[in-house]
Amino acid sequence: MSKRDSHELLIDDIIECGDKILRYTHNMSYDDFASNDLVLDAVIRNFEIIGEAANRLSDDFKDLYPTIEWHRIRGFRNRIVHDYAGVDTTIVWGIITNFLPDMLIRLKSI
Repeated sequence: MSKRDSHELLIDDIIECGDKILRYTHNMSYDDFASNDLVLDAVIRNFEIIGEAANRLSDDFKDLYPTIEWHRIRGFRNRIVHDYAGVDTTIVWGIITNFLPDMLIRLKSI
C-alpha cells in the first residue's frame, strides 16, 4: 500500500468517526449528552480513533493542509485517553458543536 493510499484510509477513518459523532449527538442538548453514558462513551471512543488516525498521518501530509488543526486533534486524543480522573463533558460538547463540523468539511474537501 502506498503512502497516498494509507493517508486516504486514515482520512476516511477520521471522517467516518466524525460523522458518527454528529449522528449520535444529533438533536441532543448538552444535558441530554452529558447524562447519556452510552452516547458519551461512543463519542469518546470515536474521538480516540480520530486522534490516533491523525497521529498516524505523516508530517509531510499534514503540512499540505495547514488549515486543519492537527496538533489540537492529537492533543485532545491524548487528553481523553490519559485523563484517568474523567473527561470534561463540556469540553467534549464544545468540540462537537464548535470544531468538529468545520473540521469534517475541510477533510471532505481533501
